[in-house]
Amino acid sequence: MLSDAPIAFIGAGAMGEAMIGGLLQRNLLEPEAITASDLDQECLDGVQAQFGVRTTTGNRAAARQARIVVLSVKPQVLAAVCADLNGSLRRNSLVISIVAGARIASMSSSLGHSAIVRTMPNTPAQIGEGMTVWTATEAVSDRQRAQAGVVLGALGKQLYVNDESFLDKATAVSGSGPAYVFMLMEALIDAAVHLGWSRSDAKEMVIQTVRGSAMFAERSPVHLAEMRDMVTSPGGTTADAIYQLDKGAFRTVLSKAVMAAHERSVALGELDEARSQAAKAPKRKPRARATKRR
Repeated sequence: MLSDAPIAFIGAGAMGEAMIGGLLQRNLLEPEAITASDLDQECLDGVQAQFGVRTTTGNRAAARQARIVVLSVKPQVLAAVCADLNGSLRRNSLVISIVAGARIASMSSSLGHSAIVRTMPNTPAQIGEGMTVWTATEAVSDRQRAQAGVVLGALGKQLYVNDESFLDKATAVSGSGPAYVFMLMEALIDAAVHLGWSRSDAKEMVIQTVRGSAMFAERSPVHLAEMRDMVTSPGGTTADAIYQLDKGAFRTVLSKAVMAAHERSVALGELDEARSQAAKAPKRKPRARATKRR
């Protein structure tokens, strides 16, 4: 599927490294078929030493020799990177963006290219356990869609959606989701310490509880509410705990947090479009001042 599709990573940060590692661990590509481009030579040296892939500080050179170009730079520099890449992409190449909030229209305009996949991964992707939601333009062929699924599968699970607006919604749920889970875990650990457990023992208990609960939910065919009822005996300890969570509006607060994250994601997308327009706008030459005659 990827044997004839050399890949260039524009940006060799944590997520780019995770994707490179996943592709190589799954034997989907040979190291020489992967090029990592970054301005940070120290970062490139680390990637080359760890994976044996090709490296360069030239984005345009990396893009020219690739059939799949992965954009994995910081959002604030994406517009400039896309403008720089304009004209260097192969006509039939596929661009995959893992940049949060970057909209397809602005990327396509800046790149001068239409075959684009936009994704929303999350931090567990760095260990191959991520959840990546993605969509593609009509210019992306069926084969390229299949290739995108394979590439994104190197980060964990992947889910395709037809509507780009669901990327902002995914940002609020799976993209920001790990932070919600980490905060819950942190609170549970603190509560356990308050009860007298050592912090190391509390952390071990909480991590395994969350891991086991997630795996149980994944494998069980019953609704989550039924699973909760399995743990909640009438008049028991869990019933009292759930009562306090409901009394504190746990569900409502979490729902409001997700809605706030969605609104922010939409706003960042609008900011991305503004950056793209600014990057394309021609720079005005300063007017020459008229010299006064004496």
